[in-house]
Amino acid sequence: MHLDHLSYAAAPQGLVETTARLGGQLGEEFCDGGVHPRFGTRNMVLPLADGRYVEVVTVLDHPASDKMPFGQAVRARSLAGGGWLGWVVAVEDIATVEDRLGRTAVQGNRYRPDGVDLRWKQVGILGSPDFQQPPFAVQWEVAPEQHPSAAATGQVRLEAVEIAGDPALLAEWLGEPAVAALEAVSVQWVAPHAAAALVAAHFSTPHGHVRLI
Repeated sequence: MHLDHLSYAAAPQGLVETTARLGGQLGEEFCDGGVHPRFGTRNMVLPLADGRYVEVVTVLDHPASDKMPFGQAVRARSLAGGGWLGWVVAVEDIATVEDRLGRTAVQGNRYRPDGVDLRWKQVGILGSPDFQQPPFAVQWEVAPEQHPSAAATGQVRLEAVEIAGDPALLAEWLGEPAVAALEAVSVQWVAPHAAAALVAAHFSTPHGHVRLI
């Protein structure tokens, strides 16, 4: 299990303005990631060191964004001002996650502007009244050189995350403690008994430490 990426919902000002602001803080430019046709969303991506990346997501004027839980979540977070939406772990065999959680993975894909169709399977539980935003689990179905982190310059690295939520519930969902799943990324529990949420992320950049909320 590997921390794959962090998702950030665009502010009401829009995707371009949000990524310009975040990119300015991190000292790197986001690139156009393309469209998630199944979810009614699109994103812009910033590759990070260590096989990770950050995506900023916005909803499209498309029926899927109103029907799919992910599109609904992005819209709600954006209308609330934007900010961190969640985090995603990559696994080698999504079937083990399906068996443990009793859920069926759904197919995901994203059409990049260069015509490449990135595909993966994912399991998430958005909409649960008891555990709001645990991480998604994904199994990528692309070659390593097509992973969104492949273009990383190595200049920006995710160092720590601040997470609200119950560590025991999170470990039950992941099948292992969050500290193990996050590997070298430090975990700071800021509200252990609150609904699960990614509160902030800390990055090392060429210009020093940056905390994004």
